Amino acid sequence: MMDWIPIVFVIFKFLVLGTGMYYAIKWHYDQGKKVSVNERRAVLRAGGKVVVIFVLGLLGVGLATFLMIRMMGMELNF
Repeated sequence: MMDWIPIVFVIFKFLVLGTGMYYAIKWHYDQGKKVSVNERRAVLRAGGKVVVIFVLGLLGVGLATFLMIRMMGMELNF
């Protein structure tokens, strides 16, 4: 009996999560049909700004790390 409990729970989990994901995707798809062109442009513009800020932050952290390693005299060669 104990051998079947994990199997039943995993199957139940996949069924519940699969059903939830299906309805979540369906709801977002239906909401996406209602969005106007201006709203879509605003969302894309905001998303682009977030990506640019993330990339600039990533470059800044990489540059700061590189400079700190050089200041400490650590070896950078492979």
